[in-house]
Amino acid sequence: MADSHAHGGGLDTGNVGRVRTVFFLTAGYAAVQAVGGWFSGSLALIADSGHMVSDAAALLLSLIAYRVAARAADATRTYGFHRVRVLAALANGASLLLLVAWITYEAVGRIGKPVEILAGPMLLIAVIGLSVNLFGAWYLSRGDKRDTNLKGAFLHVIGDLLGSVGAIAAAIGIMLTGWLILDPLLSVLVAALVVRSAWTLVSESLRVLLQAVPQGVDARAVEADLATLPGIASAGHFHAWVLTDNSTVATVHVTPGPGADPLALPELVVKWLHDRHDIDHVTVQVDPPGSDISAHDSPTATTHSGV
Repeated sequence: MADSHAHGGGLDTGNVGRVRTVFFLTAGYAAVQAVGGWFSGSLALIADSGHMVSDAAALLLSLIAYRVAARAADATRTYGFHRVRVLAALANGASLLLLVAWITYEAVGRIGKPVEILAGPMLLIAVIGLSVNLFGAWYLSRGDKRDTNLKGAFLHVIGDLLGSVGAIAAAIGIMLTGWLILDPLLSVLVAALVVRSAWTLVSESLRVLLQAVPQGVDARAVEADLATLPGIASAGHFHAWVLTDNSTVATVHVTPGPGADPLALPELVVKWLHDRHDIDHVTVQVDPPGSDISAHDSPTATTHSGV
């Protein structure tokens, strides 16, 4: 069967533009928030400004990853550079976890020893930050949601948004009650909300890099279903993994049934895997009739197919 596919997913220039716009917004406001946090004495604002500085660096990393991923495949990297975006997503998630640890450490110290806070300036700066982050989250949410690099940038902005909400709540609470301890307590709450999203991003990136079976695909069930297709006597050695955010790869062995045309089986298998599991790059190996494909490692003829 003719091979008609490209390795890896294409680069969405719209995603690049979205990340670039949010990067400039985040970097600009991080400086404003850092000054405001220092002036008001608010840990919630200082933590959020540190978060935004981290996010600006993460967004810059995402932009660099997009640039590298756009490079064409070469003789030694035949799949191209698309997984650089996954590496950037992993780095973004890990940096969020480190930031959460720092916020928690600082907050614990302030719970035992609260400091004076200027709630008015704190509230004003936090409201402006919330507006910036709401726009950033909305703008990024309109991109390709399969792009883990974009998802990492989006989660960073969501973390900033939660930080702004926490700072607003702390400022209002301090203005109404005078309880300075609200600032570090709400900082810890925001950190707890961010850590779940950060860990999800890290685990999803690791699944891709470790070539785990895509979510929702059961390898043994796929083999059993393939064996029921017309002309296929048995199927085995099914392996599938996510190559990039929007491209899944699979390999499988099949043996022909009595009277079946072996040359027709790859197209049948490719179409079934594409329609059923959205796998767009499949290598089908047709073994001789009667072969035991439940456990063998010997090389045989391979038919390469793609969608």
